[in-house]
Amino acid sequence: MQAIMETSFDVIYLVTVITLGILMIRKSHGNPQYLLFGIMAVTLGAGDAFHLVPRAYALCTTGLADYTAALGVGKFITSITMTLFYILLYYVWRLRYQIKGQNTLTLLIYIMALLRIALCLFPQNAWTSPEAPLSWGIYRNIPFAMLGLAVILLFYQQAKKRNDRSFRHMWLTIVLSFAFYIPVVLFADTMPAIGMLMIPKTCAYVWTIVIGFRDMQAQLQRS
Repeated sequence: MQAIMETSFDVIYLVTVITLGILMIRKSHGNPQYLLFGIMAVTLGAGDAFHLVPRAYALCTTGLADYTAALGVGKFITSITMTLFYILLYYVWRLRYQIKGQNTLTLLIYIMALLRIALCLFPQNAWTSPEAPLSWGIYRNIPFAMLGLAVILLFYQQAKKRNDRSFRHMWLTIVLSFAFYIPVVLFADTMPAIGMLMIPKTCAYVWTIVIGFRDMQAQLQRS
């Protein structure tokens, strides 16, 4: 039952975000904000596929334990692409609100992203091991959480300041994604049921993409 339900959910998720991303790229008509948002959506879906496809295959065959290495490599790739996702989202913020300058802020965003990626590259993560250390799961997620917090604050401040109703909940989608993700990092190994929080976390990311897609559709209708 878990295999059927989880695989079905993952397929729907991947198809949804990648399809919406491709549509945004095709319909952006030179609008850099929507083009970038579409690339961001495709990056999200394609990156997650490296982990979710092997997981679905494992669940539908001999079980997760027999595919530890493949799942670990997929998790590693997803960690990198999620970092890229937030860099792209930062640039969506700059384009949407026509932010100029602020080179120090951009530098901090890149420092947090590069630190996250660098920590992911350390062999101590033991990505392909069935006994990957929790400590390194925490280390690599500290700069990631800081990156997410920065993007949360940026969208919250600008959407409120400019009364941007279309993006008024963008900050909340990111808050929810981290709120569901952090307990999984900390407790999923000892309490497997906590892993179910990845479902609402994934839904939060879908909400993020839907916000951008609906805004583009509204813009197209007005033009």
